[in-house]
Amino acid sequence: MAGVQLNVLTTLDQAKTQWYHFLAIVIAGMGFFTDAYDLFCISLVTKLLGRIYYTDVFKPDPGTLPPNVSAAVNGVALCGTLAGQLFFGWLGDKLGRKSVYGFTLILMVVCSVASGLSFGHTAKGVVSTLCFFRFWLGFGIGGDYPLSATIMSEYANKKTRGAFIAAVFAMQGFGILFGAIVALGVSAAFRNAYLAPSYSQNPAASLVPQADYVWRIILMFGTIPTGLTYYWRMKMPETARYTALIARNAKQAATDMSKVLHTEIEESAGRVQTIAVNGEEWGLFSRQFLRRHGLHLLATTSTWFLLDIAFYSQNLFQKDIFSKVGWIPAGKTMNALEELYRIARAQALIALFGTIPGYWFTVAFIDIVGRFWIQITGFTMMTTFLLGLAIPYHH
Repeated sequence: MAGVQLNVLTTLDQAKTQWYHFLAIVIAGMGFFTDAYDLFCISLVTKLLGRIYYTDVFKPDPGTLPPNVSAAVNGVALCGTLAGQLFFGWLGDKLGRKSVYGFTLILMVVCSVASGLSFGHTAKGVVSTLCFFRFWLGFGIGGDYPLSATIMSEYANKKTRGAFIAAVFAMQGFGILFGAIVALGVSAAFRNAYLAPSYSQNPAASLVPQADYVWRIILMFGTIPTGLTYYWRMKMPETARYTALIARNAKQAATDMSKVLHTEIEESAGRVQTIAVNGEEWGLFSRQFLRRHGLHLLATTSTWFLLDIAFYSQNLFQKDIFSKVGWIPAGKTMNALEELYRIARAQALIALFGTIPGYWFTVAFIDIVGRFWIQITGFTMMTTFLLGLAIPYHH
């Protein structure tokens, strides 16, 4: 800002790490926690959906979702996420982070419940309504992604900004683990309450009617953390950077931050008018922005793109890998609820011993070794282990 910065922003940048920063991590991180739960819990129940709606008891193996249906059920939320990121990212700059973030959470609650209540008397009807509501669930998740990260970055101080933002993203690991734990608990409860033989012993009896409740409960359970996140987020003030630089109300920003940082911040109501705001001078598609930040933007978005190909495909379809490598038995040797239980257990183990430690390793070292080497290490390990999965392949 031409070498000059508002007092409230200087105070934020230089503030010592305190309780309010950790509260912001938890509240913004719960958005990522819920996003991961809602996006990846579907991978736990797709085999169960295949058994319920596509089983032919005269065939030697239990039913599975046809490839096109499986792709739609697993991927439709990501289509909504793409649209939601673009729409709510833009809207967050127009209306503010707080109000738009609240709306995305409400949308996620409504669509989580609606996904679990997917209606219809046929497989096509249930899958169609499930896909419809999961698209709009993804639309809400798409808004939550950029807003949660932006909220944390705008609250953080300079010294520990990397660790704070990494901690928010690290909540995804706990969301994946929580989804697996919920699936473990629900499937175990129904499995013990409604005993059933394996498919190979009795195809018809291996799928109890009550199994239809299981996947619905798992999908709807995501409303609980979402509702809690909404309550606590609405108690937080708007971020000072939005209030001061976009809403142009530096005095209100100073008042808000004085309360949460427990320090007196003086700010003139008209001072913001005298400071050049970079965001107004350099639009996203302006020459100035492209010259100064174009390469940064390209590098960041391209690495996110490459990461997400591995991250989402692995989390959505690793249940199929479990079967192929023999980590869980063939479907016909189990009943429907036993298969869900074993899938959830395998996913919980991966989250507990792989995903979560990896996230928190980054949180611990990102401000020590730097962003570049952390990312190089992550991509190297992903490349190595994906090749390890793919190369020893036998038809």
